[in-house]
Amino acid sequence: MQFQFSALAFVALFLFPLGHCATRSFSSYNPDPTDVAKNAATANTTQLTWNVRGRAIDRFVVIWLENTDYNKAAGHPDMKWLAKRGITLDNYWALTHPSQPNYVASVGGDYFALDHDEYVTVPKNVSTIADLLDSKGISWGEYLEDMPYSGYQGFEYLNQKTQANDYVRKHNPLISYESVFLNETRLSLIKNFSQFERDLKDHKLPQYFHITPNMTNDGHDSSIKTAAHWARSWLTPLLKNKHFMKNTLVLLTFDENEIYSTQNQVFTILLGGAVPDHLKGTKDHTFYDHYSLLSSVEANWDLDNLGRNDVNANVFSTIANKTNITNRFVNTTYMVNNHTYNGYFLNSSISLPAPNITAINRNGKPVLQKIKDTWKDVYSSQLSHSYFTPTTTTVSARLTNLATVSASVSS
Repeated sequence: MQFQFSALAFVALFLFPLGHCATRSFSSYNPDPTDVAKNAATANTTQLTWNVRGRAIDRFVVIWLENTDYNKAAGHPDMKWLAKRGITLDNYWALTHPSQPNYVASVGGDYFALDHDEYVTVPKNVSTIADLLDSKGISWGEYLEDMPYSGYQGFEYLNQKTQANDYVRKHNPLISYESVFLNETRLSLIKNFSQFERDLKDHKLPQYFHITPNMTNDGHDSSIKTAAHWARSWLTPLLKNKHFMKNTLVLLTFDENEIYSTQNQVFTILLGGAVPDHLKGTKDHTFYDHYSLLSSVEANWDLDNLGRNDVNANVFSTIANKTNITNRFVNTTYMVNNHTYNGYFLNSSISLPAPNITAINRNGKPVLQKIKDTWKDVYSSQLSHSYFTPTTTTVSARLTNLATVSASVSS
């Protein structure tokens, strides 16, 4: 497919790759229906799967729902029905508000002080989970309901009959990263739901993927009743599908809670064939957050790390127990997770933070060599200017807004 973007964005992206520009938010890119149809006719879709055995699971699936307080979700009958078939993670936290930074962080290890849902791009020198998975030949992808074609880069796509919100870019975890959308093969792995049905039928689902319903089914423009009903209806046949279920771990979560002034804890369930029968209907009180999506995948396939907040994040117990990882206790008494920090997207005078290229993750692996090579000079420069210390995971840990009280962590 042909990449289309505004002139302002091109100047910002290619003349200022580290973000030393006046703005880091760009005008919405929305092709008209004629262009959508034209681009859809030439869009590439890649059907790719491998079977790289994991240490605990062989497939990891993340399903995103929207903007619901913990108790409201936990109390819905359809969510209770799903919880009886899995493990409820009753100490799982979103990272901030609003939606987009949570999605961005879940695949890149940081949200870079993003505090809005506007059209942004993360520079090409920032790696994601895609780089880690590609390094080991582990297939990955995304499936987004009502996205008009594979690799669509528009800000949104409205229902063409009702003009209601359907697909929105802010709920697409990987599309904001240049390292993904400037790569045609990677772009072709970001598909719509019709491609999920095809890949499932052909037994060619990737080993790692994200699922994002449309803005009605995820609860954003509707209610927990709609989102819970969709989740139960969509998952019921999959939970009976032997091929899908085989050694698969499904994480059903919410991007953030609804009331911003309260602690940003979200209802989350682990499902799938990788959940032992004796643990179904139980609760796991371990602290997790959206960075655990990264650390758990790294631990399962013994991957290198990104050198960001993936490094120290707790690993889901289903994987941690089989990889000899002991999770850390986190005191959440004063945790809020409802503000951003003073960093790259919030303050144009602050450079893009380097990853800590000396970091070792929970499964004892170093930063991916490609990342070390890309960032070594910037890391050294920022280290010398006291951006962070060698024991800090990432620069953002030193730039955290004091309005947000960090949790104290002990081994």
